[in-house]
Amino acid sequence: MLAAIEMARESRAAGDYAVGSVLGRDGRIISKAGNRTHLDMDATQHAELMAIRKGARELGSKDLTGCVLYSTHEPCVMCMGAVVWSRISCVVFGATIDDHKRFRDEHGNAQWRWRVIDLPAALIAEKADPPIALMGGFMRQECLALFHSS
Repeated sequence: MLAAIEMARESRAAGDYAVGSVLGRDGRIISKAGNRTHLDMDATQHAELMAIRKGARELGSKDLTGCVLYSTHEPCVMCMGAVVWSRISCVVFGATIDDHKRFRDEHGNAQWRWRVIDLPAALIAEKADPPIALMGGFMRQECLALFHSS
């Protein structure tokens, strides 16, 4: 998760949302990415998707069984769909969707009015076949601090 937090900080410093993700397997980092939706003008450039894409290229396979995706924020529906299709075995995240909503609602600044689909990653993880292991709230305080990093 520390590498994901570092990627989030780099993303924020570059001018995007402070979100970072790392794909790992067998205790080694396969790929890492920060959010690039603003920088690339592409709504699909979430850190999780970028880490998954890079990881698949690195491993030479779209089947990422045995991999763990670490993300500073709870993955959205789009990112969890990619987790399911790529067969990632486990997702570990820090801040939750509820944390996103709370922070957004407390900060009226348009910069923080990002959209949220209020569908927990757990709902998708448990419906996947096979189910995906999920660990939320890991290093949550450190990940919440990223909300205030602008």
